[in-house]
Amino acid sequence: MTKVLKAIAFSSLVASSAIYAASAEAPAAKLIDINKGVQNAPERMSKEDLGNKKEVTEEALGLRKTNLYEESKDTEGVMADYSRPAPGQSTRFARAYVNAPPMIPHSVDGLLPIKQNNNSCLGCHMPEVAAAVKATPIPKSHFTNYRPTTVYKDGELVKEGQTVGTNGKIGNTSDIVIAKAKKSDKLYQGRFNCSQCHAPQAKIDTVVGNTFQPDGMNDKNIGSSNLVDVMNQGVK
Repeated sequence: MTKVLKAIAFSSLVASSAIYAASAEAPAAKLIDINKGVQNAPERMSKEDLGNKKEVTEEALGLRKTNLYEESKDTEGVMADYSRPAPGQSTRFARAYVNAPPMIPHSVDGLLPIKQNNNSCLGCHMPEVAAAVKATPIPKSHFTNYRPTTVYKDGELVKEGQTVGTNGKIGNTSDIVIAKAKKSDKLYQGRFNCSQCHAPQAKIDTVVGNTFQPDGMNDKNIGSSNLVDVMNQGVK
């Protein structure tokens, strides 16, 4: 019976690998750009840019576009559609900016909520499994504890060997370089909740136009991350 179950599991793994191969490792050109047609759309920007208008109406100030003084039938929120292909059958989304947490491109039915001892995401995205099923592997940064070692000694708060507070007063800790990143072969439990940063993308028009323009985006980082290499960037 055990051999049969192992054979079935292996067959499923091979099948899912074949299905996922065409999408998860796709080059940047095949990533879905969810901002296409929305980001800096000239016609939409001209209507929504309040700075260029001589008069701004009450309706234009808010996100609601119907009469503010009555509740008509069309005054209701738009139903968000989160339906997506099953895991292994989707195409990845392009990242919104450098090292942005990637959006979840597949259905999350039955996968949420994520709990510390029950995380279905790990079944495909752990590095040792991801290569076989062509899924996006969890990056090295998620296996590293970047929280500074903190101790309270002789009435002083010491972080990464630096005194940052005396007599109960905590000073500025934002400029402390993470001197000793604590790496592990196990997922760091401070990052166990995948949906805290990664979220499914709804099929819905944005309420307002998007004028955000990311710096430094290229064909490589639009679909990958180098966060582990630049964690201390900008810290003196």
